[in-house]
Amino acid sequence: MSHEDDRFKNYLFDVGLLMKDRALEAKKDRAKERKGTKAYMYESGRVMAFNEVISIMQQQAEAFGIPLEELRLDDIDPDRDLL
Repeated sequence: MSHEDDRFKNYLFDVGLLMKDRALEAKKDRAKERKGTKAYMYESGRVMAFNEVISIMQQQAEAFGIPLEELRLDDIDPDRDLL
């Protein structure tokens, strides 16, 4: 594996964890808000956006034969964990 390949692999390894951590943080932030408020709706939008991003990352990884463990996205199910 070349240095260039390592760079991309390390980038994706970090991005996967960052997306997952921020998604779960957004879900916690939403839980602090009262349903029906503007703040709740805003946080719900954030959670849904992370749901979409992580879903796409997982689908594309599978299409390219990249194990989800290599992106640190193997332990999150967007439809279960981010709705």
